[in-house]
Amino acid sequence: MKVIIGSSQEISQLIADEFIKQIRRKPTSVLGLATGTSPLEVYANLIKANKERVISFKKVTTYNLDEYIGLDGTHNQSYRYFMNASLFDHIDIDKNNTHVLKGVGDYLDYAAHYDEEIARSGGIDLQILGLGSDGHIAFNEPDTPFDSLTHIADLTESTIRDNSRLFKDISEVPTKAVTMGLKSIMNAKKIVLIATGKNKAKAVKDLLEGPISEKAPCSILQKHSDCTIYVDADAYSKVNQK
Repeated sequence: MKVIIGSSQEISQLIADEFIKQIRRKPTSVLGLATGTSPLEVYANLIKANKERVISFKKVTTYNLDEYIGLDGTHNQSYRYFMNASLFDHIDIDKNNTHVLKGVGDYLDYAAHYDEEIARSGGIDLQILGLGSDGHIAFNEPDTPFDSLTHIADLTESTIRDNSRLFKDISEVPTKAVTMGLKSIMNAKKIVLIATGKNKAKAVKDLLEGPISEKAPCSILQKHSDCTIYVDADAYSKVNQK
């Protein structure tokens, strides 16, 4: 596992560069995408590269990690809405090739076949991940089995509290989500993870130094053959400390 330390701006550009290299090398790339504030600057850099015709997304396929249960794609806090507003509406991608887990309707059936659909697409070439303050990746909360595929997750109080900043009131935050599992994520050929801020320092320490344990879902990434962790100094501040 490689670790790269830089400012938020620097690491966001470096991750965008990895996506640019991937798409230029393989125009039909299958990309795994994440939501939240961590990848926003990465997506802004990819939009810029697309506008400047450095890359095209016309043949790219994407799969998102998760979605809140109870929010449809038009809700401004749904992850489909987020992806459209933050990336898809601004690039030359065919939205039929963008896949976000459903939070309403036939979401259970859609989730049950999500891993199969990814496999049929050839598997994820490059996956971006954020990191929760409690060590969760996607919505795989502590004690999620390492062999989990796409499933329904109950969100912890910590995750609900962290995500409440994006809602008018904490009571509006969904308590369940549908998420790719840890095994689903580990199936990606290459993974990049971004974490910034002191609130992520404990999780980054667990990720890099802790025992591989379902108590810290991110620790499974130690077993991945091609995973790079991008952090700022604050997020890295507890590494190598007792």
